Formats: sequence, C-alpha cells, structure tokens
Amino acid sequence: MQSSDLLKIIEGIPKAELHLHIEGSFEPELMFEIAKRNNIELAFDSIESIKKAYKFNNLQEFLDIYYMGAQVLIHEQDFYDLTWAYLTKVHSQNVVHVEIFFDPQTHTERGIGFGTVINGINKALIRANREYGISHRLIMSYLRHMSEEEAFDTLESSIPFKHLIDGVGLDSSEKGNPPNKFVNVFKASAEHGYKLVAHAGEEGPAEYIWEALDLLNIVRIDHGNRCLDDEALIRRLVDEKIALTLCPLSNVELKVIQNMEEHPVAKMLDKGIVATIHSDDPAYFGGYINENFYETAKALNLDTSQLMQLAINAFEASWLTREEKNRHISEVKKYFESLVLSH
Repeated sequence: MQSSDLLKIIEGIPKAELHLHIEGSFEPELMFEIAKRNNIELAFDSIESIKKAYKFNNLQEFLDIYYMGAQVLIHEQDFYDLTWAYLTKVHSQNVVHVEIFFDPQTHTERGIGFGTVINGINKALIRANREYGISHRLIMSYLRHMSEEEAFDTLESSIPFKHLIDGVGLDSSEKGNPPNKFVNVFKASAEHGYKLVAHAGEEGPAEYIWEALDLLNIVRIDHGNRCLDDEALIRRLVDEKIALTLCPLSNVELKVIQNMEEHPVAKMLDKGIVATIHSDDPAYFGGYINENFYETAKALNLDTSQLMQLAINAFEASWLTREEKNRHISEVKKYFESLVLSH
C-alpha cells in the first residue's frame, strides 16, 4: 500500500482515544503563551529549545520535563485552553470519543485547587461534545511515585466532583512502584463507584500486570507490552477480554522498544488480545492518534483488516454504553466496506 493511501485510510477511520494524558498534550507554543500570561519564567528561551528538549532516554527523563511544563498551569482558563487545544486537534483526526487522564496531584501539590483543574477540563469537554459531537469519559490518575496516603487525599478531594469523574488510573514512574502499593486506595475508589485502570507492563515486568488484575481489580491495562513475556497471562487477557491501550510512538521515544518494527501490536492481534492504539503524551512523543496508527501500520505492514480490528477494539474497550459502542463499530465497518467498494 502506498504511504499516501495508507495515511488517507487512517485519517478516515472513526476513532476512540482511551490513553491520553491531558498534561501530555501541552504543545510548546501553548506552554509559552500560558507561561507569559501567568508571568512564569520557563527554563527555555524559545519554542525551538523546548522542542529540542523533547528527546528522552527513559520514562523518568520524560517525566521531569512533563512536570516542569505543568508548572505553568494555574487558572481554570489554563486547563480549559490545554484541553480545548487537544480536542480541536483530535477532532481534525476523526476522533469521536475520548477517555482522558488528568493528574490532580501534579497540580494540587503546587497549591492549585482540585476544582480549578477539573472545572477547566470539564468545560472544554462539554464544549467539544456540543460543537464536535465528541463524547468523553474522564479518568483521575494517582501518581505512583507518591504514597498511597497521598492518593487517598486525592480521592477525598475528588468526592465533590464525583459526577464529573468516571474512573481512576495509576501513572508516572513504574519501576519500583508496583501496583500492590495502591491496593487500599483502589478498593476505596471502587466503593465510590469509580471504574479502575492502571499503567502496567510498560517498563515494569509482566508481574505488574498480574498485580493490576488480581490486586487492583482493574478492567483495562494501560500499555501492557510485557504481557507477551508470559503465556499464562496472554491466555487470561484473551479469555477475560482485558484490553491493552498501547502507545507505539511513546514506547519508541522512551526506548521501551527499540524501533517501531519491533512493536508487539501485530503479535497481540494474532493472539486474540484486545489491543488498541493511542497517543499517550502526543506533544512530547511526536504525534497524535493518526500518527501513531500510521507509523505503526507502515512499520509492521498492517493491512486494512488489522486497522479495522484496532479501531473496533478501542470502541469495545471504551466505557460507552453497549448501544453507543454498537453504533460506532457499525460506522467503522461501514467505512472499511466503502473502501473495498471504491477499489
């Protein structure tokens, strides 16, 4: 398939994005604009110098600059602008449903109110639903390099805004911070009605995926690349239809995998795993969802049936109602049927 044909096909697919950190969609231009508005000195003297700094050897190097960028977000308007910029971008890429992570602790530990963060994000999500027809769910993440006690504080802060939050996740530095560190707060989160997901098996071992399933009782694994190290785990993921939200460009940028040709998504599809593709932190890792689809498909020679399966899997793995899932999946199938008819 010609590269231009492949890109055109990907652009037309109706898509759901399930693994996106809103703070990781902070483009340098907007970061500079908001820093100026809030009279904050950045450690960089130009947009170009920020872009040059977006070269990472591991997850921790990325997180250091990610948290630095987040420091400029202070007012509700800042969180609104950040979220609106992301939603406008993905609308242009035919994303029709988003499930967004936000990291309250990144902001509350700087003295920013929980309400300031979530109200700004929520207003942009409501506008995108009204103007673009993009549906959404919102996921509050606990930072795993912090303590479970601090996660409990965040859970407590979220209660007045529970009607705006659909689930909780677990992100940040994986190595040395196993899921078992957060058993109690995940149990309490479930009691408050939150759905549960967790990052596991990105840099950490397959054992972290087992822990996320058995100890945290999560319904979806974020990343999960390392599941292929464990045949029993693969069988379980397939049997229980536990989806993985993979982020190929992010994996290559962080050297979790060495190059796109080694990305495991095709193997996962072959084994019957509910694999899906997303952008993670697109401002930092060289692309939004279409770029992730395109670079992966190009490197692995994915065919249209695999592209269709990835798109369907994301809607299946989403937190939409069964009726909404069926509607979107039907649209995806219709789209791919129209491609066959036009050839």
